[in-house]
Amino acid sequence: MPIRGVLFDVDDTLFDYSGSERAGILAHLRHLDLLRRVPDPQTAVALWREVLDEQYARFLAGELTFTGQQRERVRRFLARLGEDTAAMPDEAATAWFAGYTAHRDAAWTAFPDAAPVLAALAPTHRLGIVSNAPMDQQRPKLHATGLLHHFADTALVGSDRPGEAKPAPAIFLTGCARLGLPPHEVAYVGDRYDLDALGARGAGLRPFWLDRAASRTPVDDGIHVLHTLAELPAALRT
Repeated sequence: MPIRGVLFDVDDTLFDYSGSERAGILAHLRHLDLLRRVPDPQTAVALWREVLDEQYARFLAGELTFTGQQRERVRRFLARLGEDTAAMPDEAATAWFAGYTAHRDAAWTAFPDAAPVLAALAPTHRLGIVSNAPMDQQRPKLHATGLLHHFADTALVGSDRPGEAKPAPAIFLTGCARLGLPPHEVAYVGDRYDLDALGARGAGLRPFWLDRAASRTPVDDGIHVLHTLAELPAALRT
């Protein structure tokens, strides 16, 4: 069956989230004179991402609100730097995170291959988004990087409700329904092998794993590997 629709992940697929995150946390720590608390910048970035993964998983599981996981990320991160954050008020944690986001958002950028590929696919395919972040967080990124106009607003699906996050089939099937297509006629493109490729395959979509690092990781049957989005149009035809 031909592929008539394509659903995309956002962060580190279309949008360089890791690059903006790295720039943001390092700039914020320099501003606060906290980089001296870690051996090197890469250690600070790795620690920030470790705390992010822990606390964002709690948000996706419904244990924390979106704002709540941001506050917990601040508290856990600063505690790992040796600060006593047990009594840190919510307002202080929110303000600290806002300082980080100001630096991060200043570094927002799309990958260079994103806009050309979306423009090439738009005349022949229905396009949509399925993301493990709320759409009120993802829509501004897509707008700021000039990608939002490629998608109908109804085709933007985020994990706003607990229990409907990748790799669960429900969020992928919602994306297909928004495109008006059955899953076997929809490709899903994402950078996470576990959440994106395996999740999409489990929901009956055609999975394309975007392995920008060319990691040579073995993949399961039925999963197509891309090293750049520029490879996608040809891959969809074959």
